[in-house]
Amino acid sequence: MNTAQNWWSIIDAYGAHIWPAQIIFYIVAILLTGWLFFKSGQAQNRLIKMYFSIAFAWNGVVFFMVLAKDITGDNHGNYLFGFIFIIVSVLFAVDLFRQKMQFSLPVAGIRKTATMVLALLVFCYPLFGIAFGHKITSLIVPGTFPCPTTALGLLMLTTALPRVDKIAYILLLFWAIPFPPFIQLPKYGVYEDTIMFIAGIFSLIMLLRHWKIEDPSGNSVERKERLRSV
Repeated sequence: MNTAQNWWSIIDAYGAHIWPAQIIFYIVAILLTGWLFFKSGQAQNRLIKMYFSIAFAWNGVVFFMVLAKDITGDNHGNYLFGFIFIIVSVLFAVDLFRQKMQFSLPVAGIRKTATMVLALLVFCYPLFGIAFGHKITSLIVPGTFPCPTTALGLLMLTTALPRVDKIAYILLLFWAIPFPPFIQLPKYGVYEDTIMFIAGIFSLIMLLRHWKIEDPSGNSVERKERLRSV
């Protein structure tokens, strides 16, 4: 198992190797999320799916299997985690053609507020890293690092409920919820991952509340009932 010092040295080396890719991924994520939250449409949805397909593939291959492959120690867990992220990447890519998921910011209420606040917190990952004293190359950034990318991906999936790819959703929940309290925080001091944990809990609650059976036309039971009442 890695020590905290070795874990952070791997993160630092990875960040230095990919510079400035993390800045590009970060800026693109902010722009696409802001555009989607301001106005949802087919163009925004397709670009979001393309972005996450590329980002999760990057994390699965470049992070877990190439540059940061020693992040899990010598137990080869990096291959398991890499394949999980590659599967999620493929599922986002497939939905470019299947078009099951349609992302849009909730219209009103606490769900809308929570989604926006949590998205803002995810984009503050590197700012918290600076506050915790990390070097520039050690800053954990959405897009090129697994945890903030998972958090942002889950938040985006909540905006498509109930018509969401539940396999991708559950795989990301597997990463988001158990790891921060049991590994990331106590063992490595990655306090930024508290954000991913909170986003994971929120996403789990939303999934359980909106787990609806769809009819062949693609409408959820909940949506059909609303249409009948109009």
